[in-house]
Amino acid sequence: MFLPALALLVAPSPLAAEMMVLPALGEDPVLEAKRLRYSGRWFEAATLYRRYLEAGPDGPRAAEARFWLADTLFQDQRWDEAAQAFTDFLLRHPDQRLFGKQARLNRIQCWGIRQGQNPGATPGLVEALADALPEVRVSAALQLARKGDRKAAPALQHGLGLPEYSEACRLALAGLGIQPDMQALPAQGRFLVLKIKGRERPDEVTIRIALGLARAVTSYMSEAQLAELRKKGVDTQNLVDLALSAPKGSELFSVQDKDSSIRLFVE
Repeated sequence: MFLPALALLVAPSPLAAEMMVLPALGEDPVLEAKRLRYSGRWFEAATLYRRYLEAGPDGPRAAEARFWLADTLFQDQRWDEAAQAFTDFLLRHPDQRLFGKQARLNRIQCWGIRQGQNPGATPGLVEALADALPEVRVSAALQLARKGDRKAAPALQHGLGLPEYSEACRLALAGLGIQPDMQALPAQGRFLVLKIKGRERPDEVTIRIALGLARAVTSYMSEAQLAELRKKGVDTQNLVDLALSAPKGSELFSVQDKDSSIRLFVE
């Protein structure tokens, strides 16, 4: 008896399907990929970013391309691929402040969604509890708390003092059956106090800045003062954490240049 041949149909993997879409590399493929992203054409945008990076892994816009490749996968809800792409970006470009924080936070969200499905998700979240950025630590803790992981508790207690995370941390601690540390809550009322004294003026100008706007401190400083701050090992991206951990009335740092001196206190 003659049987007709059966065609075996295999669905392509997301990466294989993506590579079937081959937009031409123009004069500015990164700009073209950006246009594709804005149009919601995620597969084509990801393909263009990958082709750009394959053509020049260390090109002048490689960091930008790697971040937006990861973000494109993130927007397309390809969580595992996006988490790996954000990790690749962070490993290759550890000094990228512009995109580094967002890459860490987006990766936390990917891992949070994939807890219990991707074997690397929970270990990644646990490792993020030791991240240098308080927002990353707290975000990781909130994701772990959703699964009842009590390792999140210390970071959640710390998050009570961050206005944007305070209520979420309080609820997460309650869900774990842990009493929130109420002593952390007054930290929300803290302020940074910037005291500036010009060389030609005897009086000192005092500026109060809400803790949530800590990054604005650097806008009052010259390049020379910022360079001095870096030499002292002060991370301007981490001023909120520094202010929360210091006793009220503490001087966080002082810098000067030829025109002025600046001192920063926490109240």
